[in-house]
Order: sequence, then structure tokens, then C-alpha cells
Amino acid sequence: MKLSLSLCVTAVSLFVSQGMADEVNPAYLAQFKPLPKVMESSTNKLTEDKIDLGRKLFFETRLSKNHDVSCNSCHGLDKFGVDGDQFSTGHKKQKGGRNAPTVYNAALHIAQFWDGRAADVEEQAQGPVLNPIEMAMPNEEHVLKVLNSIPGYVELFEKVYGKDGLTYKNMGNAIGAFERKLVTPSRFDKYLEGDKSALTKEEKLGFKKFVEIGCSTCHNGAAVGGSMYQKLGLVKPWPNLTDEGRSAVTKNAVEKFFFKVPSLRNIDKTGPYLHDGSIVKLDEMVEKMAEYQLGQNLSKEDTKSIVTFLKSLTGDLPTDYIKEPKLPASGPNTPKADPN
Repeated sequence: MKLSLSLCVTAVSLFVSQGMADEVNPAYLAQFKPLPKVMESSTNKLTEDKIDLGRKLFFETRLSKNHDVSCNSCHGLDKFGVDGDQFSTGHKKQKGGRNAPTVYNAALHIAQFWDGRAADVEEQAQGPVLNPIEMAMPNEEHVLKVLNSIPGYVELFEKVYGKDGLTYKNMGNAIGAFERKLVTPSRFDKYLEGDKSALTKEEKLGFKKFVEIGCSTCHNGAAVGGSMYQKLGLVKPWPNLTDEGRSAVTKNAVEKFFFKVPSLRNIDKTGPYLHDGSIVKLDEMVEKMAEYQLGQNLSKEDTKSIVTFLKSLTGDLPTDYIKEPKLPASGPNTPKADPN
């Protein structure tokens, strides 16, 4: 009887210790928030008509000089908001110098682009259209000429913005409105909301390791990143780094080699990584971040554990919301594609 009781006590103790091993400190969880259903804006009221217009413009290749590039070309909505290339292909098959980040959950970020040169998604949407490497439109006036030549867009802009509402800024405003509902909740959100079974034991252990080694210093909040700028090579100089990042925008030498901290939402699906797309594998990215940002050399086991957690941040794509829409037909005076 004593032996049986002893065995029972041992079994219960073992069960409790194993159960507690994957319990997460509430202080760890407090650093994060579940994704909102909509990324609201105080300056861009969302309406169904505005979102519908923005969706069309997001897929609109006639916003490019040769009618062959749209927002969706580099930010494929069915590919977690990226194209999977180191550098995206633009006008005349030109390649840019920075990796195209995902548009999913991006409206939560402190700013847009790797160097933060656009304040929000509305401003960001205006940039690529005029970039000579990307969509290569010569100027805002030409963009408006194209949109005004398409009767369907004239009607849609007037419906959303009123008479004389077809402006370049409103084009970006509408695209931004559409992007503000590109949200991808995952099992991690359910876990943050109190469902302890939403993550596996292995994912919880990976999350604990992620926080304990210091990853959450920069990667926190609802987007698990995107809320600050940080120097690449914080504790150890990053090899062969020439892109000055944030300092090229601010002209502040202190911000040399600073970049916006990326969101880790859907990180398993949005490689290659870094501003230059130079890292292909997620486990290598984790190892290098630990070494150059935190001064730690991770074991293979710890790297694998963190990657296991990061995969739980892969969310569900809003398949109905991102379906490619039917675009308005060109008018008799719509400018033709120009491959030059």
C-alpha cells in the first residue's frame, strides 16, 4: 500500500512538473496583443465603396507605364503579401535594391518601407507608381489622365470622394483603405485570448525561448514587430552592409544602418529575409539575429524551438476579401501600354 501511494505521488509530481514546463509567464504574454479585425485609421474612414475602389486599384496594371505591373505583382495577396523573390521585377524587368515586405498587417507598423520614409499605408501606396524601376509612371498628371480616361473609375471616385475627388492622393487613400483589412489572425491570437490549447507544448516552449533570449525586445505588440527602428548589427557589425537605411532619409548619422523592425507575422511564408533579401532560410535568420543583435550563439535545438514557435504566427488568408476583382474597361482615350 505504501509502495502504491509512493508511486502515485511520484506520477502526480511528474505530471505536474511536465505540465508546468510549458506554462508561459503572464509577463511574457503581456508584451503582445491579438491582431485587431481591422487596422483603423483616424484620418481614413473605411467604407465598403472605398475598400472596393482600393481593391480594384491594388490589382490595376494600368497604373504602370507598360500596363504589366500592379501592387499585387510584388505583394501577391495569395502568397502572404510577397512575391518570394530577393528583389521584385518592375518596369522593363528592372530589379529594385530592397526586398518587398508583406502588405499583410502592415498598417499596424510605425511607418512604411524599410527606412520608414512613408508615414502610413496610404502614403506608401503612392510611391511605387512613380518609381522608375517599379511601375514607372512619369508623373502624377499622367496617372490621373489614365484614371480619368476610364469611365468606371471616374464613377467610383465620385461615389467615394465626391465631385473632383479623383486625385492622386485619393488613389493612395483608397488603396490604403483596402490594405487596412489585410489582417491574418493565427493560433497565436487564440492563445493570447486565453485558449491555452491553441499552441502545442513545443510552440509554447519556443515562445518562452523567444522571449527569454531577448527577441521580444524588438518583436512585440500585435504585429510582433513593426513598431520601432533598430540597428542591423546592434552588438556585432553586420558583414558587408552598405545600405545606410534610415539615415539616408533622416540625414542623421546616428541612424546609420537602422531599419524598421519587420513584423514576424507569417514570417515562415514571407522569405527571403532582411532589407536585401539575402537570407533564404528562417533558421539561419534566427541564428544570425541572435548572434548579431543579441550577442548569443544559439544551439541547433534552441533555434529549432524558436522556429517552431514562429510557424504558429502563420495566419489565415482572407480568401474572399482578396479575390481579384473585375476591373473597369478602358475608354477610347485610355493611354496605351508603353514599354519604353
